[in-house]
Amino acid sequence: MILVRRTDAPTGAFATLPPTGPNRRRMRRNPVRCALPRKAPVTDTTFSTLGVPAPIVAALTADGKTTPFPIQVDTLPDTLAGRDVLGRGKTGSGKTLAFSIPMAARLGGSLAGGKRRPGRPLGLVLAPTRELATQIDAVLAPLAAAYGMKTTTIFGGINQKRQVDALRAGVDIVVACPGRLEDLMKQGFVTLDAVEITVLDEADHMADLGFLPVVTRIMDKTPQGGQRLLFSATLDNGVDKLVKRFLQNEVLHSVDEATSHVAAMTHHVFEVEDVDAKNDLVKALASGTGRRILFMRTKHHAKKLAKKLTDQGIPAVDLHGNLSQPQRDRNLAAFSDGSARVLVATDVAARGVHVDNVELVIHVDPPMEHKAYLHRSGRTARAGSEGDVVTICLPAQKQDLKTLLRKAAITVTPERVTANSPSVTSLVGDGCPERLARHRGEERHRERDDGVHRGIRHP
Repeated sequence: MILVRRTDAPTGAFATLPPTGPNRRRMRRNPVRCALPRKAPVTDTTFSTLGVPAPIVAALTADGKTTPFPIQVDTLPDTLAGRDVLGRGKTGSGKTLAFSIPMAARLGGSLAGGKRRPGRPLGLVLAPTRELATQIDAVLAPLAAAYGMKTTTIFGGINQKRQVDALRAGVDIVVACPGRLEDLMKQGFVTLDAVEITVLDEADHMADLGFLPVVTRIMDKTPQGGQRLLFSATLDNGVDKLVKRFLQNEVLHSVDEATSHVAAMTHHVFEVEDVDAKNDLVKALASGTGRRILFMRTKHHAKKLAKKLTDQGIPAVDLHGNLSQPQRDRNLAAFSDGSARVLVATDVAARGVHVDNVELVIHVDPPMEHKAYLHRSGRTARAGSEGDVVTICLPAQKQDLKTLLRKAAITVTPERVTANSPSVTSLVGDGCPERLARHRGEERHRERDDGVHRGIRHP
């Protein structure tokens, strides 16, 4: 495996795209080093200066995206030039856009394949979960549409008819979970012999879920000379084998260490004396007015807590593996539009759920290992915003939690709290019970005063 990071290119040099036609595949097997401009600071760099085509820049600008993130600044010169790329970056670092831009730009430009053919996509993105596949498509589809290209999602848990109909009608890019995609390949509804660009996203999570064998079989069906991009937070647990087997002369871009956490993320460990105190603390933390995600270890407990909070006047929805796809979509929509400000989830939501402005993540049940902690926590403080992460700890969990935080490279001083502690109310904001009660009292006084001024007598 060759890992190259070019930082010594002369200022003013530029990269060119590989030629199309039969010479393109030969060049990719023996890639030529491209001289690229010396990287400018992120604040001085725009998508245009990175070589992103005008139609894509226009689509990004329409969506309010004008400044690239570091992983995009690092990878776009190589990905747009057709190089295989191994990208490492913490969750929330902008990986999805980093591979969506070159896929849309290259398939819509230099690799445009003429008339769309049923069941023979030009681009393929593999993702471990339905939620992640859906959210990748939400980012990728507008960029593809800038060139008149169509995308579709393929995943299990729903009837395959809609997916088969889309493939028969012809799509340019497929965003898929490995299991359902392989099923449709076996049924003859899709073939991958025309794929020009393949992306593996969250490959480490696919390894954790046992998907590597099916991912390997799928990748074997794509043309050997195609461009391949692998983006992930970590590269362990067998992911390195995928790299060695399928990436050719890849360029490594690692924006952050695999275990790094977001600087704008503040961590808290709240210790409570018993289960009753824990329940009171959970209710208090969930009562804020902003979006917050509460993580549980089991599906049953996630469902139970969401119902309990809703019954207590705190609108909440659950997200876990027992829900059908329409139920998942409905609950995520409620959380996104604000009709439910609390999402109670199992670890299935730690990957692929990208909702803006989540101000607080609460580990109601601490996770089993440090990677899960980092991925859960990464639902807040995304895209440069700030956020808080709270872990609730019972006496019997202290030692395990201490070990987990050490492995995650998180330094935090535990604090003994109750639901009314200042550290808790500062995180809850205007939604804390005491402030709500005071707010309601003030409203009643105002109503009484208004009534007096209007000559209305109150009992």
